[in-house]
Amino acid sequence: MTITDIQIAKDTYWVGKIDDREVPFHRLILTKGTTYNSYLLKTGKPTVIDTVDMEFGREYAERVAELIDPLDIAYIVINHTEPDHSGGLAALAMKATNATMVCTEIAVPELQEMYKLHGRNFLAVKDGDTLDIGGKTLLFKETPYLHTAETMITYCVEDQILYPCDIFSTHVAVDKLFSDEAGFDITEDFKGYYSAIIHPHRRYVRTLMEAVKDLEIAMIAPSHGFLIRRDVRKYIDLYAELSRETTQGKKAAIVYTTLKNNTKKMAGILQSTLQENGIEAEVWDADKHELSVILDSIAAADAVFIGSSTRYADMIGNLEPLLKELQHMDLEGKLAAAFGSYGWSGEAIEVIQDYLNGTNMTVQSTSDVIKTTGMTHVEFPIRVRFSPKEAEKTQKIKNAAEFVSDLLLSAI
Repeated sequence: MTITDIQIAKDTYWVGKIDDREVPFHRLILTKGTTYNSYLLKTGKPTVIDTVDMEFGREYAERVAELIDPLDIAYIVINHTEPDHSGGLAALAMKATNATMVCTEIAVPELQEMYKLHGRNFLAVKDGDTLDIGGKTLLFKETPYLHTAETMITYCVEDQILYPCDIFSTHVAVDKLFSDEAGFDITEDFKGYYSAIIHPHRRYVRTLMEAVKDLEIAMIAPSHGFLIRRDVRKYIDLYAELSRETTQGKKAAIVYTTLKNNTKKMAGILQSTLQENGIEAEVWDADKHELSVILDSIAAADAVFIGSSTRYADMIGNLEPLLKELQHMDLEGKLAAAFGSYGWSGEAIEVIQDYLNGTNMTVQSTSDVIKTTGMTHVEFPIRVRFSPKEAEKTQKIKNAAEFVSDLLLSAI
């Protein structure tokens, strides 16, 4: 398959890279390799949509130049800044010096820093914005956290082609570009990609479903693997099915001690957020309820939140006896998280984290969240300085509760 042979629609060309090695990716080994899909729309204002992995940047820029003079490129659309999609931008931008980079507002500083593009033109687009590229119209929809905050999808109105970057992808070094020519059913590869990359962000699939519900989609042209032009609705519906909440009856126990009611307020925000997400949540003040009653609630719970205010670098009230009892209980399979408010350095929260790590519960940590999902807006332990009333602090607590809710309600 040569570069000049791959035309996916009128004036639209695949200019990607097939990587048939065993590829290290997100601490996985892609045994079937992968495909980095990039697209060139040779319209009145020629446009590139996404690039390839940075390892192949020079080769990629040379390949694009076989089809068009890079100086004629008007726009380079970057749906997602991760280097397996934006990595070819540096090499291409060096040649396409007249091009304007198109991305979400959040992505602008990321691309500027990653590829030293501070002096270049950027067009930051918002949800619902359109761009006339001379004979074709691009519609942009923001899809944050699928799978990072700056992600968007691009839709070509005239061609009815959706360019969703990581979404609807497969990790396969393709022999044939289109799924209907693959010679096998790609469904398991499609589901496998969803499970590994998208499912940790399944809450945000709702945003995707809303974004595409009114679009007439004749083809899905993702940034990895097969392009889909047959049974398109089947694959969209699969995302809706795989991301649905099918687990019912999950419970959480929230236990706290508080100095000036700030940690109590945190417990209330955790409870309301969990309940909004279908999790039954009981809240216990360890200084006002019997230890045995609280332990029974924890034993019956699927998730456990333990919190304290900090005073003189330590926990307050009757929390420590409870934490010591947890060391002797079989709590396997439960999720756990520490939380608390503080005025100085918040040592109590870290002491609770240490106690929880001494149980056989699955204790949430920022490190594990980043390593498993790439999310940076979810933090554990949940630490709030002084009152949680400010919107940013309240959102931090909600983010953590929503993350735990998603783990409990996962259909996979």
